[in-house]
Amino acid sequence: MKAMILAAGRGERMRPLTDTRPKPLLMAGGKPLIVWQLERLRRAGFTDIVINHAWLGAQIEALLGDGGAYGVRIRYSPEGEALETAGGIALALPLLGEAPFLVVNGDVYCEYEVGRARTIALQMQATGAQAWLVLVPNPPQHPAGDFALDTGRVHDAGTTRLTFSGIGVYDPALFAALERGSKAKLAPLLRAQMARSQIGGERYDGRWEDIGTPERLAALDAELNARRA
Repeated sequence: MKAMILAAGRGERMRPLTDTRPKPLLMAGGKPLIVWQLERLRRAGFTDIVINHAWLGAQIEALLGDGGAYGVRIRYSPEGEALETAGGIALALPLLGEAPFLVVNGDVYCEYEVGRARTIALQMQATGAQAWLVLVPNPPQHPAGDFALDTGRVHDAGTTRLTFSGIGVYDPALFAALERGSKAKLAPLLRAQMARSQIGGERYDGRWEDIGTPERLAALDAELNARRA
């Protein structure tokens, strides 16, 4: 099973830190954020990784290379100008193959067991689901949440809403109608399939952090350094 790390965002809220460095290369606990993701994927047995990039993407390729230093094989999907989440995934489809694949954000910190994606992919193929989303409790900066979860299905309507973690398993068919190289957001695709009960999901209550501000990055850095002490 292949995995994709999304690393094309500009990181506007992290400026000035991201003026000269792509957000996934910001440091926390002695490592770039994206390296935490790579190492977690490798421990779970993922060895074929696709990474998209746009803003200062050459720095990502220079640091990670072909992935050999991390025990994985990396292929890159450069975008030039960021294509949004769905557009970036659609562009990378030739590298991802025809089977369901895992996608994670390169600029978050999360301890979710990504190895579950293999079981999830089999369940999706058995039920015809187009995607499986990992949802988390709403953080203070996003109190309204994104989607509702009911008996393993994700819905757009519901009073109790959770936040999409950025971790998902997707069937390539979800993106088949998108024009490769065009910008496209992920949420409209998901909502269209939610109306058909084709989006599964689960709640994760473990460690997850959206590194959206310099202050949250500093807090995570201090936490991870304390664990090493």
